[in-house]
Amino acid sequence: MTRNCGHRSNTVNIPAATFKAECLKLMDQVEKTRKPIVITKHGRPVAQLAPIPAVPRSLFGYMKNSVAIPGDITAPLDEEWSALSGDEDHLYEHPARKSKRPKK
Repeated sequence: MTRNCGHRSNTVNIPAATFKAECLKLMDQVEKTRKPIVITKHGRPVAQLAPIPAVPRSLFGYMKNSVAIPGDITAPLDEEWSALSGDEDHLYEHPARKSKRPKK
């Protein structure tokens, strides 16, 4: 087994005969280290044993069990929201416009 001294310094070069003799061991090594191995014939690279990229997790359901809902969210409210009653509508009017709403 030799290390490549070229631009791919993390890549391990293996002669084909060594690969043939130690194939399963090398596959386990690639799976564990996540680093590819280049297989050579007469010093020339001919193949590469590389790890399979990790399968990305689905976005569907990734937040499951991350939110707690206290109480009953479907029951009627005990008090009316001001958004429903219109009591605070004057707060949302543009200040330059004159209110068309009759004063009480």
